[in-house]
Amino acid sequence: MTAGMGRSQKRVLSALAVAASWSVVFVGAAQPAAAAGVQSKQWYLSALQAEEMWKVAAGEGVKIAVIDSGVNPSTTSLKGQVLQGMDATGAPGEETDDYDGHGTTMAELIAGTGKGGGLKGLAPGAKIIPLRVSDTVFQKKHSVNANETADAIRAAADSDAKIISMSVSSEFSTPREREAAKYAESKGKIFFASVGNNAESDNKDHYPASYPQVVGVASADQSGKVSKYSQNGNSVNIAAPGDSIPYWCDNSFQSYCDGDGGTSAATAIASASAALVWSAHPDWTANQVLNVLFDTASRTWKKGDRSAYLGHGLIRPAMNILKGKGDPGDPDISPLTEERTGGSPASPAPNSTPSASESQQPAQNENADKVDETVAAGDTEAAASDGGVPLSLIVGGIAGVAVLGAVVFAVVRRRGAA
Repeated sequence: MTAGMGRSQKRVLSALAVAASWSVVFVGAAQPAAAAGVQSKQWYLSALQAEEMWKVAAGEGVKIAVIDSGVNPSTTSLKGQVLQGMDATGAPGEETDDYDGHGTTMAELIAGTGKGGGLKGLAPGAKIIPLRVSDTVFQKKHSVNANETADAIRAAADSDAKIISMSVSSEFSTPREREAAKYAESKGKIFFASVGNNAESDNKDHYPASYPQVVGVASADQSGKVSKYSQNGNSVNIAAPGDSIPYWCDNSFQSYCDGDGGTSAATAIASASAALVWSAHPDWTANQVLNVLFDTASRTWKKGDRSAYLGHGLIRPAMNILKGKGDPGDPDISPLTEERTGGSPASPAPNSTPSASESQQPAQNENADKVDETVAAGDTEAAASDGGVPLSLIVGGIAGVAVLGAVVFAVVRRRGAA
């Protein structure tokens, strides 16, 4: 994979996913002209109605902790956008010493101003708090803190950041990291993490995306299909653009490369989407922001069901920013665990006790998976009769073309493709 993809999650569940195309626009709305250079390749900005959203909310007042390879604050797109953070590696260097360009790309995709022809962030009004952790290549060159990811997550939880964005993952879970994810939830943060890019090889669960308190983000392409590499399973909660997104080629920061941003870029874009919604509703809790993102996601299955490939569907912050759609729900109940963020159950436990693996995340709905399978086979009428919707569905006032999701794959503790 190229330099910006993410990780994987829990277990493989059912069939091919179906979702509305990214080429959806609000009926009658004109698309802005594409910017020159690298920004002209950021196809998802127009698909998500970024220019229109920025007239209402651009992420102002929201800080996002980026746990990655470090963030270079000196690129033209990030000048003035990066705050003080922390290096968790214990190796030489600071959080502003990005050792391969990956973290800087993620920061630009979130909050880049686009000045100097750099990447334009989806939430250019937001600010970045960088926290540096290592990848396997870095670890071969340096001795690092064995608890770096847990320490970084806790530092992010204790910071002023409202959102944590982590496009680095591993197939190995640790008790300290798991507790750190719980701690972040208790501090009122939304924690997004990439599910991984190895769906076609092993599709193993990856962490932290597979923790119940973390929003696992899958990657989708320009047509709305799940990316072929994007891992699938019980920890996929939502999908965001990941294919064909430029990234910094290396740590010299001389040029951008073409390729797939992968689940890494998707995680950054999902994080920026949350920043937009939160800046428009500064009094909302993390649960309410996340509820609205799930509620307004584009999908061809029943609301509340989850696809193993696209989770609740394709992220669409404009549905809230421009249309006022989305139910924020109970401010104290997590839409991920259906528990109070303090840990108490939201409602009496069901009669049957789920297995340990099932209790990690709300289970996918079998009907949603059956609909995915049926539509993939081309029988849209049968899909509709099973509680699904035909490919011609127009979701929530947005005209969309439903498309088949491709088979996907997982990843380890590195990054994604951008």
